[in-house]
Parts: sequence; structure tokens; C-alpha cells
Amino acid sequence: MTPITFWFDPISPYAHLAFEQLPQALEGCSYVVEYRPLLFAGLLKHWGQLGPAEIAPKRDWTYRQIAWLAHRQRLAMEVPAVHPFNPLPLLRLLLACADDGRPNRLQCETVLRHVWQGGAPADDAARLAELGARLQPRRDPQSDAVKQQLRENTEAAVARGVFGVPTLELPRADGGARLFWGFDALDMAAACLRGDPWFAAHWDAPAQVGTGVTRAR
Repeated sequence: MTPITFWFDPISPYAHLAFEQLPQALEGCSYVVEYRPLLFAGLLKHWGQLGPAEIAPKRDWTYRQIAWLAHRQRLAMEVPAVHPFNPLPLLRLLLACADDGRPNRLQCETVLRHVWQGGAPADDAARLAELGARLQPRRDPQSDAVKQQLRENTEAAVARGVFGVPTLELPRADGGARLFWGFDALDMAAACLRGDPWFAAHWDAPAQVGTGVTRAR
């Protein structure tokens, strides 16, 4: 089975969409998924980007598009009452659910649906307490070990070249990896898993494109 790493932050609606669609998108493929929570804000800071919700017109478009995509998937999905929100309690809770910091699919599903179904505030204290009671984490989400693990996950993602969520990481035969960013890259990742020869011929082509004008930040 091909190992896949699913890098995500529950603050991202596209992470929820991709998570829900993943089994259908990869149907017939032989794979196993490792779910790796990370802090999306940490990626934004490292790469010098604003989040989609920090650009007013893009924020409105994002909420419209995810509503359309959910409609197309026949997926129950609502934007939480306040967004963006602080995802740290949810990320730490997920990491605390397993001794090795690797939450399983059910635990990830529970957290993502907590955020993206029902339209309630994702960071409401009472709801967070109820979520913790349901998940019954094996470790203290506020422990130094859990906090450090989240930092390490985010740093590891940056080191691999992850710049957004969700990102699927698939191994290459040469020991490297291919990164597939976004909900709309699921079919591309599935084609790679199925051995489409396009990847051998074209994947590395962007490295040959020269950089012209560079905009000052």
C-alpha cells in the first residue's frame, strides 16, 4: 500500500471537503493515510502569505465556493458562526488523541465536523469541552509535549515545501515526494497513485521555468 500523508488544519473548509471526498476520490487505489495536523497560520507566516479570510473579496468568494462544492458533493456543510477562529485547541486535541500524535480518521472526522457542520462557533468553550469529552484524548492537550508536537508538525511540513492546506504527500520511487495541494487536486493525486505516465514525463517541468519579475514584499 502507498503511504499518503494528509496535512491539514480544521480551520480550512477545503480540508474538510477533501477529507470527506478522499475515500471516493481514491477508490480502487491501494493506500494508507497518515493524518498530520499542522498550524496553517504557521505556513502563512513562513511563506509570507495572507490567509484567504484576510482578503475581503477572497473571503466572500471562499464561502460561496465551498457552499457550491458542498452542494455538488451533497455534503452537509455550514461555515461556523465566526471564521477565522483560533484553531489551536482543536489541533492540540487531535494530537492528544494518540500517544504518537497521529489521530485516526474517526477522530479527524469528529473535529472537522465539529467545525463545518451546524454553523455553531467552533471555538465555543462549552462545545470544546463536549468535544473533548467525546474524544477522550489519551494525553493532556495543554501539555508541553503536545504543543511541541504541533510545532514540529508545522516545521516538518514547511521543510517538505507544504504551503497550504489540505496537502496530500505521496512518495516518489526515487525517495522524494510529490505534494498535491487543495481539494481540487484529489483527482490528480488519484491519477498519480494509479501510475499515470504523465507524472514521469511532466512533474519536474516547472523547475525549468525561469523567474522573470520578482515583486517586492
